[in-house]
Amino acid sequence: MKATMSVYLGAAMATALMLPAAPIGAAPPRAVPVQVGGDEVLDACGSLAQVRGLKADGDGFLAVRAGPGTAYAMLDKLGNGREVYLCDGNGDGEWFAIVYPTAPGMKCEVGSPIAKKRVYRGPCKSGWVRSAWVEVMAG
Repeated sequence: MKATMSVYLGAAMATALMLPAAPIGAAPPRAVPVQVGGDEVLDACGSLAQVRGLKADGDGFLAVRAGPGTAYAMLDKLGNGREVYLCDGNGDGEWFAIVYPTAPGMKCEVGSPIAKKRVYRGPCKSGWVRSAWVEVMAG
């Protein structure tokens, strides 16, 4: 019995040594909520924009992410021509916080002032996109 047990343990250790080590690193980043408002006069989201420049031979979509970076989870995919509201940025101009309708004619309630800055909670969707693929149309 003892010999069988040591053979089993030896085989288990050899197998464990052959497996790749689990990566030790930081946990995925926590979502960064989209903030709207913060001014008594200006619209809650300052600009209306459109997704532009996606290449037909590329992915064909703009990833909407849970925060300003590719390490954040992808929440949605938007195609060329999709209108979005630009609500905030990450500071370096590379990422925009957006709000966007899920149906034609849907009102996102960001076209008028909201005095205190707050997390956007709907009725539309929100997230973060790369600024390179968004063109400002108004605002």
